[in-house]
Amino acid sequence: MTAKDEKARRLWVRFMTVACLWLAGAMPWQWPESRADPLEGTLEVQSAFVNVVGGVYQLHVRTRYPSSDETASALRDGVSLSYDVDVEVSRERRFWTNETIVTLQLKRELSYHSVSERFVVRDPLLDGEQKSYATLDEALTALGSIESWPILVASQVAEPGTYLVSVRASVQRGRLTDALRALMFWSDDWQRESEWYSWSLPR
Repeated sequence: MTAKDEKARRLWVRFMTVACLWLAGAMPWQWPESRADPLEGTLEVQSAFVNVVGGVYQLHVRTRYPSSDETASALRDGVSLSYDVDVEVSRERRFWTNETIVTLQLKRELSYHSVSERFVVRDPLLDGEQKSYATLDEALTALGSIESWPILVASQVAEPGTYLVSVRASVQRGRLTDALRALMFWSDDWQRESEWYSWSLPR
């Protein structure tokens, strides 16, 4: 390496060091230690049960989702959040792993409508319709209530045995505006899930 090349290399290293230090001071939001958990708070399935109507098992669930000022602010800035509920029905087997009968996922979306200044919930159980709410807490209360979701029919659990129903709720970041995608590509904080809530299927 010539003296000229060595000098150029040192200048490049010095430039990159200064640039990195400047970025660290100018954009503290980049470092995870400086950011609060955007989904901090309780996330749990509080209760769940099924009833049978005309041979169809319908699921009812109550879930508590976390709420924070940061979540509301992110929604107002254009982030959407996905609130998913997973359900699994399985049959117990004495000398083998449980047999999975059905697995389903209900995907719902929460966003903010800047013109009406309301929080909008899109739920496939509403036949493609959407509902809006004045506050985040009202929207989360609605998201936390599932009524009469058909999950299986009686013929799927006709064999003798004990059947288990397990339900889990989760929340994760959904769609982003182009500007927010550039700022939040590194973030993995917008995802949480509850513990499984399980019970024996009544027959």
